Amino acid sequence: MPIPSGFGFQSSISWRGRFSASLSGLKSSLFCPPSFPTTRFGVFGHGYSHECLLVGCEKSRHHHLPNSFLRCLSLMLMPYNAFVMRGFTTRTNNSSSLALKMVRGVVRFDVGDHPSAEMEKISRAEKKARISRKKKLNELRFYRLKAKKKLKSPNPEVRIRYKLEKAKRKEAWLIEKIRKYDVPKAAPETFDPEMLTEEERFYLKRTGEKKKHYVPVGRRGVFGGVVLNMHLHWKRHETVKVICKPCKPGQVHEFAEELARLSRGIIIHINPNNTIIFYRGKNYVRPDVMSPPDTLSKTKALEKYRYEQSLEHTSQFIEKLEDELQEYLHHLARYKNQKMSMQEAAVFTQ
Repeated sequence: MPIPSGFGFQSSISWRGRFSASLSGLKSSLFCPPSFPTTRFGVFGHGYSHECLLVGCEKSRHHHLPNSFLRCLSLMLMPYNAFVMRGFTTRTNNSSSLALKMVRGVVRFDVGDHPSAEMEKISRAEKKARISRKKKLNELRFYRLKAKKKLKSPNPEVRIRYKLEKAKRKEAWLIEKIRKYDVPKAAPETFDPEMLTEEERFYLKRTGEKKKHYVPVGRRGVFGGVVLNMHLHWKRHETVKVICKPCKPGQVHEFAEELARLSRGIIIHINPNNTIIFYRGKNYVRPDVMSPPDTLSKTKALEKYRYEQSLEHTSQFIEKLEDELQEYLHHLARYKNQKMSMQEAAVFTQ
């Protein structure tokens, strides 16, 4: 069995005058165990104690190792069952070949454990990914330094234009994000709207206002859960009260139309405090799927609201920056006119 791949031999005997064992001694070691000094690696053997041999040379620019020395050293190696290092036996499970090689003037043993082609490909891919990641980091660092210079520029116009450009990029990105949450509306179903008299409307309005059950419409707006809650209330009540809070001016009418389309209910009244009263209808039949498929879920509705809120603040910031830029340019023009008038007055006085 060959020597394990984890065992390394290094040079402790020099060439030309510093050999403690001659070439004949190496040849005789094929038939009897050699007697070299014990090294710090311990001993190993097969039925007898065979001390570790460390052979090497210091290669100069004028002398080279003879091939006979390398051949004798390779013949000296015998198969062993176990390798003892510092008193502990480790089994050798490696079946790689052993060869002698010269590495920078030192004799070393090569066990032939070369990485496979797949491992080389993986290492190349890892190196490429590392380089590409480093390149990206360098590019980001360059852009950060460039932005820092613009933000700390002594010219106010450069600072304002950089902020304005960045805000417009963010606005375009937010518009693209919000567009992903647009759900295609289903084809409107044909149904006969029920005609209600003024007395019936007044009665349903008073009934809806007196009852305490309601459905909230919060910052997420109209989504599938709101329509589901309306149908659950209509199971035991004829009317349901929908409270929109928070609500922008005029947004309550949009919510009322959207809820009437999705729930197929009848709008009875819209109060000034952003409260809508819906009537389920005389011939109401609860649908099998109470949450319409063309609506957003609760999580996606919240994500859309956050993007819309960010877009609103970004648009306000863009308007503010544009006003600042116009004011600064107007100030520059006025300063130039004053300077020219002062120069003309000085020339005229002279």
